[in-house]
Amino acid sequence: MEEGFTLWFTGLSGAGKSTLAELVEERLTQMGRRVELLDGDEIRKNLSQGLGFSKADRDANILRIAFVARLLSRNGVVAITAAISPYRSIRDQARSEISRFVEVFVDCPLEVCEQRDVKGLYKKARSGEIKQFTGISDPYEPPENPEIHLHTELENPQEDVEIIFARLRDLGLLPSDGSGADSAYTSEEEALVSERLKNLGYL
Repeated sequence: MEEGFTLWFTGLSGAGKSTLAELVEERLTQMGRRVELLDGDEIRKNLSQGLGFSKADRDANILRIAFVARLLSRNGVVAITAAISPYRSIRDQARSEISRFVEVFVDCPLEVCEQRDVKGLYKKARSGEIKQFTGISDPYEPPENPEIHLHTELENPQEDVEIIFARLRDLGLLPSDGSGADSAYTSEEEALVSERLKNLGYL
């Protein structure tokens, strides 16, 4: 059985976590991997009903996600989480509980996230309609040493997916021999991706 692992996306609302998580899920599925996407909104609806947005409740929600991700990944599943998970200490606790843990910092400036906000959540947060909103009235603590650091205001989603998969291969979590569905690129495309990764400091 292939070894599972957990891909833990963290970042502000609107940074691009869910978009990237879904693209990664789709590609891993095409490769024949068993994958489960643990979206923050779905978890709150199905696993964390009754929890609010105080620090204690946010921590409890993240620990529930980590518990599920640990069970999945130790049974050969790739668990992908896409919750904001704003507090560094609780992410570190999740890391300590999950043996193959890959933190993906989806880094995007607050002003860009606000521009992307189709739901108007930031506007409501700034007006006081939404309390304890991460980045406005509640802190976000960025990772200090994530395995993967993306800059979604500079990179498009496909570039970010390439960065993620290249790093997963470097970490030995995916095969590096180019076999399977993951190798659907020409040599020219692979050279362009490699050059991009070098420029970003990943290679």
